[in-house]
Amino acid sequence: MVIPTEDSVITEMTSTLRDWGTMWKQLYVRNEGDLFHRLWHIMNEILDLRRQVLVGHLTHDRMKDVKRHITARLDWGNEQLGLDLVPRKEYAMVDPEDISITELYRLMEHRHRKKDTPVPASSHHLFVQMKSLMCSNLGEELEVIFSLFDSKENRPISERFFLRLNRNGLPKCPEKPERHCSLFVDLGSSELRKDIYITVHIIRIGRMGAGEKKNACNVQYRRPFGCAVLSIADLLAGDSKDDLVLKVYMCNTESDWYQIHENIIKKLNARYNLTGSNAGLAVSLQLLHGDIEQIRREYTSRFTHGVSITRKLGFSNIIMPGEMRNDLYITVERGEFEKGGKSVARNVEVTMHVVDSSGQILKDFISFGSGEPPASEYHSFVLYHNNCPRWAELLKLPIPVDKFRGAHIRCEFRHCSTKEKGEKKLFGFSFMPLMQENGRTLPDGTHELIVHKCEENANLQDSGRYLKLPFSKGISLGNNSQAVKTTKESFWITSFLCSTKLTQNGDMLDLLKWRTHPDKIAGCLSKLKEIDGSEIVKFLQDTLDTLFGILDENSQKYGSKVFDCLVHIINLLQDSKFHHFKPVMDTYIESHFAGALAYRDLIKVLKWHIDRVTEVELHDHIQEVLKAQEYIFKYIVQSRRLFSIATGGQNEEEFRCCIQELLMSVRFFLSQESKGTSALSQLQAVFLSSFPSVYSELLKLFDVREVANLVHDALGSLPTVMHGDESLQAVKLQSIGKTVESHLYTNPDSRCILLPVVLHHLHMHLQEQKDLIMCARILSNIFCLIKKNSSEKSVLEEIDVIVNSLLDILLRTILEITSRPQPSGSALRLQFQDVTGEFVSCLLSLLRQMTDRHYQQLLDSFNTKEDLRDFLLQIFTVFRILIRPEMFPKDWTVMRLVANNVIITTVLYLSDALRKNFLNENFDYKIWDSYFFLAVIFINQLCLQLEMFTPSKKKKVLEKYGDMRVTMGCEIFSMWQNLGEHKLHFIPALIGPFLEVTLIPQPDLRNVMIPIFHDMMDWEQRRSGNFKQVEAKLIDKLDSLMSEGKGDETYRELFNSIIPLFGPYPSLLKKIERETWRESGVSLIATVTRLMERLLDYRDCMKMGEVDGKKIGCTVSLLNFYKTELNKEEMYIRYIHKLYDLHLKAQNFTEAAYTLLLYDELLEWSDRPLREFLNYPMQTEWQRKECLHLTIIQNFDRGKCWENGIILCRKIAEQYESYYDYRNLSKMRMMEASLYDKIMDQQRLEPEFFRVGFYGKKFPFFLRNKEFVCRGHDYERLEAFQQRMLNEFPHAIAMQHANQPDETIFQAEAQYLQIYAVTPIPENQEVLQRDGIPDNIKSFYKVNHIWRFRYDRPFHKGTKDKENEFKSLWVERTTLILVQSLPGISRWFEVEKREVVEMSPLENAIEVLENKNQQLRTLISQCQTRQMQNINPLTMCLNGVIDAAVNGGVARYQEAFFVKEYILNHPEDGEKITRLRELMLEQAQILEFGLAVHEKVVPQDMRPLHKKLVDQFFVMKSSLGIQEFSACVQASPIHFPNGSPRVCRNSIPISMSPDAARVIPRRSPLSYPAVNRYSSSSLSSQASAEVSNITGQSESSDEVFNMQPSPSTSSLSSTHSASPNVTSSAPSSARASPLLSDKHKHSRENSCLSPRERPCSAIYPTPLETSQRMLFNHIGDGALPRSDSNLPGSDKAVNTTPSSWSLDSGKEARNTSESGKLISPPVPPRPAQTASPARHIASISPSPAGRSPMKGSVQSFTPSPVEYHSSGLISNSPALSGSYSSGISSLSRCSTSETSGFESQGSEPAVTVPSYSISEEPVRKESKTPPPYSVYERTLKRPVPLPHSLSIPPAADPPALPPKPQLVRPNNLENSSRRTEQVPRPRPLPRKVSQL
Repeated sequence: MVIPTEDSVITEMTSTLRDWGTMWKQLYVRNEGDLFHRLWHIMNEILDLRRQVLVGHLTHDRMKDVKRHITARLDWGNEQLGLDLVPRKEYAMVDPEDISITELYRLMEHRHRKKDTPVPASSHHLFVQMKSLMCSNLGEELEVIFSLFDSKENRPISERFFLRLNRNGLPKCPEKPERHCSLFVDLGSSELRKDIYITVHIIRIGRMGAGEKKNACNVQYRRPFGCAVLSIADLLAGDSKDDLVLKVYMCNTESDWYQIHENIIKKLNARYNLTGSNAGLAVSLQLLHGDIEQIRREYTSRFTHGVSITRKLGFSNIIMPGEMRNDLYITVERGEFEKGGKSVARNVEVTMHVVDSSGQILKDFISFGSGEPPASEYHSFVLYHNNCPRWAELLKLPIPVDKFRGAHIRCEFRHCSTKEKGEKKLFGFSFMPLMQENGRTLPDGTHELIVHKCEENANLQDSGRYLKLPFSKGISLGNNSQAVKTTKESFWITSFLCSTKLTQNGDMLDLLKWRTHPDKIAGCLSKLKEIDGSEIVKFLQDTLDTLFGILDENSQKYGSKVFDCLVHIINLLQDSKFHHFKPVMDTYIESHFAGALAYRDLIKVLKWHIDRVTEVELHDHIQEVLKAQEYIFKYIVQSRRLFSIATGGQNEEEFRCCIQELLMSVRFFLSQESKGTSALSQLQAVFLSSFPSVYSELLKLFDVREVANLVHDALGSLPTVMHGDESLQAVKLQSIGKTVESHLYTNPDSRCILLPVVLHHLHMHLQEQKDLIMCARILSNIFCLIKKNSSEKSVLEEIDVIVNSLLDILLRTILEITSRPQPSGSALRLQFQDVTGEFVSCLLSLLRQMTDRHYQQLLDSFNTKEDLRDFLLQIFTVFRILIRPEMFPKDWTVMRLVANNVIITTVLYLSDALRKNFLNENFDYKIWDSYFFLAVIFINQLCLQLEMFTPSKKKKVLEKYGDMRVTMGCEIFSMWQNLGEHKLHFIPALIGPFLEVTLIPQPDLRNVMIPIFHDMMDWEQRRSGNFKQVEAKLIDKLDSLMSEGKGDETYRELFNSIIPLFGPYPSLLKKIERETWRESGVSLIATVTRLMERLLDYRDCMKMGEVDGKKIGCTVSLLNFYKTELNKEEMYIRYIHKLYDLHLKAQNFTEAAYTLLLYDELLEWSDRPLREFLNYPMQTEWQRKECLHLTIIQNFDRGKCWENGIILCRKIAEQYESYYDYRNLSKMRMMEASLYDKIMDQQRLEPEFFRVGFYGKKFPFFLRNKEFVCRGHDYERLEAFQQRMLNEFPHAIAMQHANQPDETIFQAEAQYLQIYAVTPIPENQEVLQRDGIPDNIKSFYKVNHIWRFRYDRPFHKGTKDKENEFKSLWVERTTLILVQSLPGISRWFEVEKREVVEMSPLENAIEVLENKNQQLRTLISQCQTRQMQNINPLTMCLNGVIDAAVNGGVARYQEAFFVKEYILNHPEDGEKITRLRELMLEQAQILEFGLAVHEKVVPQDMRPLHKKLVDQFFVMKSSLGIQEFSACVQASPIHFPNGSPRVCRNSIPISMSPDAARVIPRRSPLSYPAVNRYSSSSLSSQASAEVSNITGQSESSDEVFNMQPSPSTSSLSSTHSASPNVTSSAPSSARASPLLSDKHKHSRENSCLSPRERPCSAIYPTPLETSQRMLFNHIGDGALPRSDSNLPGSDKAVNTTPSSWSLDSGKEARNTSESGKLISPPVPPRPAQTASPARHIASISPSPAGRSPMKGSVQSFTPSPVEYHSSGLISNSPALSGSYSSGISSLSRCSTSETSGFESQGSEPAVTVPSYSISEEPVRKESKTPPPYSVYERTLKRPVPLPHSLSIPPAADPPALPPKPQLVRPNNLENSSRRTEQVPRPRPLPRKVSQL
């Protein structure tokens, strides 16, 4: 059974479509829709074509065409998809093993060049389509005439395209597209220039005058209408102008009509104007490029619908044989006529006919243009009243040759009357014969014709009557003896003949008729050279027959002249215009030539000329002869063959002798040496350029070896000097190139004769590095003939000759040309690349052909080791060049693989020579280093990384070549083992390259190469006692290589593996463990492995698109690793800047500033010069640090972290001050002041914080099984944050509980995310608890420099009381401590430590009440100060508390903790129970005051609700057993912080610290110590009046209403939220657990918690209303009602204590003992003295005192209630200073004596006013203010390192600035208006930026 093999194109098509299928789907995934759809169409087309081929019914030509289409589409698709270029031969894929490498290169290069650089078209065509004429005054038919006009030569260059328009300005025959479309063909490139114009002349058909009445005349005339012009240069840019509208102009006087287009071109505006305001000619124009057949194929639609062809005038640039034309062009120029007895000039119309010899008018031989069929007569247009009309109309007369003889043109002249009859009256005629009697046609040119007068009734039909008359004033017929009458009337026409059959040349006619005039033969032969070439080629065969006829008949007399004429004709055909006539001459020689004896004369004359080359006077003539030698030899050979056939081979020996003598003359002529560019060298060049074309002719008569010897002798006789004429050397090489390309060289018998002489000349040129392009081409041709694996003896001998002659020079040439800079021009660069590629392909071809014997002979041929060393270095260098990526285009994978196969084969041969000759005592480092370097870059080539290939491509490569990387890797290992002790020379230099090799994901290669590192470590240990060099090099190189994308997880495991590797090599770790230095070795492996983990994570993260937390976290991990474990400062700094860039991209400006501080820490304020690094220029350390400071300040400013910026401003200001740089100091102080302004004026959002756990082995190493706390973005809530994290980790699973996961989750092959919100615990409680500090300032300390975070989880312990769940409701409080504070260099930091404590139900109840009381204070304060535009939050909060209390809320606490049973069972909780009671009573007082405030602001429609609240409040008081407040409790004012009025106006409520237990500020009329009781009384009118005073003052202030509170981030929540009194604080896990029944899931008491204090819901946060979130966030002592900012000075209570800090505090205050100690960053510290602001102000001692933040370390001072009331609630009512009579008036009194005892005990200390004590020392050094941006990990036990760059050393004071006057803030008391004395401000402690 015979199975036919499948067509190779079909096979390729099938495999290609399979590959495309996968990639096509990926295009859809990547959203590349355009290519996706285009490729889909192409694939369908290929499948259709494939079906046609498989059916097998196609003809051979059709099959060829289908394959061409298939391969074109395959190549297009491969190019679009970035696949490899396929080498093809006749549409089939080529196997590179079957052809030589040079041929493969040519195929690839040809296809690449065809793809990249399309060949510019030599001919161009203009497509014109007429659309319409737009004009308002139409109504007559029109003629539109297009033509091309050369304004430079002032003549038309094309025929005319003529079409007719109807009365509407549209084409008259729309159904015939050829009537309104035309193609102007055969435009040469020289005609695409700006002075070639498209001219359009428009003629109307109608009345004489455009405005005449319709009935004036019935006769219609052709009248000028308008003209339009367009330069062809306008089309060159876009090639297409659809619907172009040309402006139509008319000449001012009709007599200028003939030149109107010239006037428009020259812009002679005075001679023409627009025909109408809206006149325009709509046309479509397009330039097409290529030959006409190509145009027909590409634009089939245009040709199928029909298009007329408009030719150029005359012949085209190239005349094709067989072209038949006989066109006579007549231009009707002008006429001069007499008036004819009339008073006005005539209206002359010309009518033209073509009349034959019999007088009959020839029909349809006058063509107006290409769009209209020929007509029988022509009517010119009429110029009104013009006796000298100028028409300049071009006509074409396509008269056949047989009708041409005897025909003539007759022109009749008529006067066109404008009268009613409109008759045309004949008044004269002219005529002109087309051919003279001697057979010549009418000569070209302008002819002045005689106008013969005649009457209308004259009979012109009888042509015989007037043909005897003279017709021209310049020409008379030979037999016409009639004299020409003198006449003033004349008529001019211009004729131009374009004919391939007729001639106007008399000399040509005489030559062709030589037999009739034998006496004229000599003259005719002499005049032949003067005849135009087009005339000769038209009659080429006749001319040649004439010449050889003359030669046969009289060779002695005319032999030399005939030879000269023959040379002239042969050289004429070298002209490009007549180049296509060469086949005509070839056909003549083969078929028509009959000169059997001519060879004798031709040889004799040719030898005569060659022998006289030295005669100067014959130089030009001999040069012509030598140019024609090819055809002379053709005639000689053909003549001899004819003679041999006729005579049976007679005179053969004689002929051979003649040829030998001729060639001897040639050899002698070629061997002549000439100095410089002499005439002789020119002749030699001319001869050599055409000599190779003679070989094929000689082979027709002689044996191959004979001809080869003749050519060898001729070429061998050439002079060998290279310093002669360079043009001659180039021609010599071209001649050798043609010899190699000739049929003679392809024969092996002749090749062995010619090869030595060819190589000799090549060697000389390569040695001089001249004519490299030609040398490369010759070499390529030589190797194209040598097929691969050809074992023929002749081929092996040829290879021997080539290796000995050219290998060395070929290597040097490649080195030379690749080391040159590439030319700048694109054409030159392509040429340069081609030359390089060809030489490379020649070298590869040669090396592939070399066998073992050749290599052995080559290596043995070197006389010394130095020569061998130079050769090996040279060839290794060349191989490195060949491996470069730019050597071949990126899609030439086939070529690269072939090259690599040759290289590795050669290297294997040469490595033996390396081992044998350059080891031991002959060791040569340079050559071994070159070898290893070559091997490494060989393995690392992109084209050898099979892992990146498609499966099918990988399979093909492995089948053909195997994995060449492994082969080379084994060779490296083998050579390394041979080195012995010489290995030390390559340590550590080869560590990086070998590491790069091992990073390639090829298991076998890694297994071979990794053990080399053990060897390196061992040898380095022997030499140095350690391997620090190996370690350093490994780490440095690893970073750069892995960042380039090399290495993978498998490599990390393999590097750290103890499993035995492939083959006989044990694992690296196992080998190290056997050594004495195993500890340090294992440590190194561990370090490198950990670095690889981080680098792999970093690389994977950087592949992501957007900047996310993963990228930043990974960079932080890597940065810390370089700092702490590797101590690589430069890498550390690099990654600092990479992290900085990431932060900037993500707009994390605060984190960017902290990151840059890390680099700032490493610098000092010194003048040490620093080198250029990254983006920093060369500068001093001081300058770089200054630059860094300014950048950091800018980023802190953009991140709204202004407090940190202030400290850096001060730092750099000190430097400016120390250098007396007051200009910059001033700028810095202004910048600092602007930052203070921003703190007070601009809003800042408080971010939320989230705890994130990353569990599972699928996370990156830096995240795996770790937990972090993350600072959220602005406005980001838990839901949004969780979604963001899931987007960053799309494969992660969100855990639905907050419990710690178990070990199965840790070890799972998955990703689990556990996310819940946490509450920050501020470190700096002092600032938050102080009075008078605006909320704008406090807000910073609540969410900055946070180390600790809290999360609460409620649960029930023991038996749960269903009636009162508070008895068993415990809270598990988890505190998370971070390794670094937030914010810092990242938005998240790892949790270092967890602390879990349980809070008893009583403690929980205390905290709930404290938080709720604080919330109430905040809302009341906001309502008082009009910060709250909407009172709904206060209403809802009051309602929630009162309603809950009435329904059992607070009462449940009484039932739970105030019963005797609980007190007896828990005696240790006595103080806590007391505290709970106080809080309950305090809450009642706050509620009472809150209701009073609420009453004044509540809108009318909510009055019923308010009344209900009041009623319920009394019920609540009753339930609490409150009868008389005054009896039990001394009034303690609710605290509304009142600083300066300015501060108060802008201050914003801010939530208090979550771990504070209580706040009992001093100067607050709503702080209720729960000791005294008030009498039971209603909300009296007095209270209302007091509240009226409170609120009324605020209402009168516009400023208060204009102030907007700074929105907290918590205020921007989702809209689907619930009231705060129904918000559950339990986590979802608790809410879902059976421990908590559904009934108690939403505990009212838990609902009183604010988000900062309530137990956080981890996964399912309870959504809150936007308005509700404010309630939960603005809780704190700074949020309580404060004094109105608009009260008069006498009504305000102002703290007289001056602030101990200011911009210039260092200059204003005294130096104190606290100098050098740490203080909190810039926030006003507590007052440095304590006293009653009213009574004891005079007794204050101004002595300085230290401040202690320690709790309980300062004794509190208790003033009387009366003294202190002025600091609280301000009222103009005198009742406030009276007794505690009733109602709310009692609330204005305060007593703090009972509260002082709680201040040192509660977890939320009150702001105390310390008394002065000189003996006290500051204890601030124990306060913990860690550096948030430190990269060092911290533990709780060890002190935190302070960053150097941000600490201010306790140096001597800088030069003092002029002191400011001390500012004293007066304190206007209600009872006294006296001024306070000035108290000096203490000097602040030096600040440390480390506290940032």
